[in-house]
Parts: sequence; C-alpha cells; structure tokens
Amino acid sequence: MAGIYLHIPFCVRKCAYCDFVSFPSGNVPETYLDALLTEIELVSCGGSYPAAFDTVFFGGGTPSLLTGDQMRRIMATLRERFDIRVEAEISMEANPGTLTPEKLAAYREAGINRLSIGLQSTHDALLRSIGRIHTFAQFEESFQRAREAGFANINVDLMHGLPNQTVGQYLDSINTVCDLGVQHISAYSLILEEHTPLFDRVERGEVMPPEEDLVADMQDAGIDLLETRGYQRYEISNFAREGFECRHNLNYWLNGEYLGFGIAAHGVVRDRKWTRYANVDNLEEYNRLITRGKRPLAETIRLTPRDEMFECVMLGLRLVRGVDRAAFLARFDLDVVEAYPKAMELLRKRGWIEENERYIALNRKGLDLQNEALGFFM
Repeated sequence: MAGIYLHIPFCVRKCAYCDFVSFPSGNVPETYLDALLTEIELVSCGGSYPAAFDTVFFGGGTPSLLTGDQMRRIMATLRERFDIRVEAEISMEANPGTLTPEKLAAYREAGINRLSIGLQSTHDALLRSIGRIHTFAQFEESFQRAREAGFANINVDLMHGLPNQTVGQYLDSINTVCDLGVQHISAYSLILEEHTPLFDRVERGEVMPPEEDLVADMQDAGIDLLETRGYQRYEISNFAREGFECRHNLNYWLNGEYLGFGIAAHGVVRDRKWTRYANVDNLEEYNRLITRGKRPLAETIRLTPRDEMFECVMLGLRLVRGVDRAAFLARFDLDVVEAYPKAMELLRKRGWIEENERYIALNRKGLDLQNEALGFFM
C-alpha cells in the first residue's frame, strides 16, 4: 500500500492549542496552489515513488478552504502524474465553519470520498475556550450537508483533557456523535504544546488543565463507551465501524511508502534504501525553491536497517493488533522478539505486552504508556 499526503497550511484562525505549520487566511492563495502543483510535477518527473497509490489525504491547516475549482485542479494533476487506483481512499480534513453545499458537491465531483471533520466537542463553551471558529450547531449543519452531498464515510475528531471539561461532557460528546451514525471517530487527548496561546495561558495561571487522573478517567470511560457503541479501537486514538478504518493512516502505521507535498510535508520512499524526507517549513522558502525548479527539501535521511526496524516497531505498536511478526521476519530476516530481547523482557515484567505466533502487541495498559514502552526499544 502507498499514499500521498498534501498539506494545505491555511486557517481562518489558528486554534489556541495548535502548533502545526499553518497561517491565518480566509482562502488558499493561488500562489501556493501553483507551487503545490509544480512540486507534484517535479516529483513525478524526477523523483522515486511507488507504481500506484491507494490513498490520498489532504491535511492542514484547513483543506476545506480550498475552492471547488482548486480541488479539481489538484486531483486532475495527481491523476495525470500518478497512478491513483480507482478504489483509492481520498480523504480531506474539514472545519465545520468552512463547508458549503457548493464546496461539498465539488469535492465529491473531484473524487473526495472520505471527510474528517474537526468537531472536538459538542459543548460550545469548550469550543470557545480552545479557539475553535464554529459552534456545535454549525457542525451539525455541515455534517448534514456532507451526507446530502453523498459522503458515506465520515470521521469526526473529538478531544478530551480540555480545560474545565468533565467526564460527563466528554461522554456526552461521544454519544451525540455516535447517534449521528458516523463511520469513524478519532478521540485524542489535548497536548499542551509550547509557543501556543493555550500553553501560554496555562503558564500564566489563567487556565487550569485537568488533573492527570481526570484525563485518564476520561480516556478510559471514552474507550469503554465507544466500544459499547460499536466502534472498534484499532489504534491508540482511533475507533471505527467494521471496514471503515482509515486506510491512509494504516499505511503510516504499517510503515508503508508515501509522498508528501506542500510546506512542511514529510514522505518515505524505498529507493534502494528506505529514505525519509521533509519539506521546508518556511512559506517564502518553499515558494522560492519551487520557482527555481527545485524540490523544497529541508532534509533527506537514508535509514539504516536498524532505523527501519525501530520504525516498524514504533509505528506498529500504535495498532491494537500490534506488530506483524511474519511481515517483520520477511523484511529483516529476523523475528521481532529476537531483534529486541531486552525490550521484550522489560515489557513482560511490566505486564504491558501480549504475544502470540502472529503478533506482539501492547495491551491496554501498555498503550496508555506507549511512550515509556517504546523507550525500551531505543
């Protein structure tokens, strides 16, 4: 499996918790679109890439700032330059405050078949506290419009651990979204990132984040409720109805190849050796390099076999099913348990690991403490 990621780094207003590379704007400038299309052409003419692609993902920022015509141009260029499989999953992130019936119809016409809508909470006071530009009512309207436009595969993002959020509010958000019949729910914990407005407010004592025990209670109660409502947890923060797992993200976690286009985008390709690359994160520099006919690369890293092994484990252990032992053995001619005997012994002693002939996987406690668990493999 192979994927394509495109970064659309513009937002009406940046959320108070966000540290992604994005810029305030009410639209996607044509200069950026032209540069993005040129980058696609540059890679298709001289880069190393898979023969065909199974997924395309528009992330941001706010990709739903793209006009219908802009989306058509991007998808037409991708199909002209690469082999995008007919059955490909083509996803885009969307903000409820930016979706219109006209845009949704154009996105469907262009080939988008999966939406990921950032809701975060059904409680307007919590939305205001983290700087979201929409209300729950606007989300409901956008969701209904998406269904009417023909989107049958929709993810909704929810967050827990927000300032002043209660367990009851989080569970209420989950139940409300489940009642809508969504196919997929991403349930994340708020992470306070330095140099964000929310982090600064917490540092100044203006906002108090919830206690760690309360955040853990929210997470545990949320997992139980989602599974009760028929959503299978298949990754640390992702839950899906059967058959609606996000194929693009699964490709990441299964350590597959993907191309990244746009400012600050990352990619991984197999060119004799596995090669990881990252684009520059400065908009002026990105445009300047593209104008000169150069790929906007900030770094390119050739992975050693040991690096590859660690990435397989690091990404695979995000999945509830864990690391596929047969796939690991076929790739490295070594069983994962034999490759990391000390790490496995430590995980067994902690009681965080489950093993069978097919997989090694972190159990629920291990998933909760994944960062510490991964430290054993370093």
